[in-house]
Amino acid sequence: MGNMAITVRGKNIEITSALKDYVVKRVGKITKYFDSANMGEITAILTVNKGRHIVEVTVPINGIILRGEESTADMYASIDLVIEKLEKQIEKYKTKLSRKFKSGGFKTDLIPAATLAGEAAGEDEFNIVKTKRFAVKPMTVDEAVMQMNLIHHDFYVFTNADTDQVNVVYRRRDGQYGLIEPEF
Repeated sequence: MGNMAITVRGKNIEITSALKDYVVKRVGKITKYFDSANMGEITAILTVNKGRHIVEVTVPINGIILRGEESTADMYASIDLVIEKLEKQIEKYKTKLSRKFKSGGFKTDLIPAATLAGEAAGEDEFNIVKTKRFAVKPMTVDEAVMQMNLIHHDFYVFTNADTDQVNVVYRRRDGQYGLIEPEF
């Protein structure tokens, strides 16, 4: 656990050493599942907003990003809950994750696409409020759905390893998944 990089940042809160130690200790519960050589820098962002204590933790592992966010009236409780949530994700995808890691250790240069639910703009104009560039990794449709779920987005852009084309998987309202393929 010695060489694990964890960044703890605060918004409207002073990160005391006690708080930072607590985050590091709790995050250790997740990192024990993985070889530290496969892990990128872990980020924990602690925010206090209108009495809510919000914790967002991002864990890049081998090109896959685990992300969890929790909000309670108590920062320590939020940290506990977010770690619990991440553990559940790891548990749920354990077999798929371990299969993925056996296939090689590529770098964590994958940044998820922004969620498209930008704030509603004025009447007839669409304000693009954010542009994100990201590496479109070759992966199977299955892996893309897993990655989308791990970052809690409703869609995910990826290169389909079978066709070498950029595809999009998305979550439908009925809870099923859809796949968008280009037609040239």
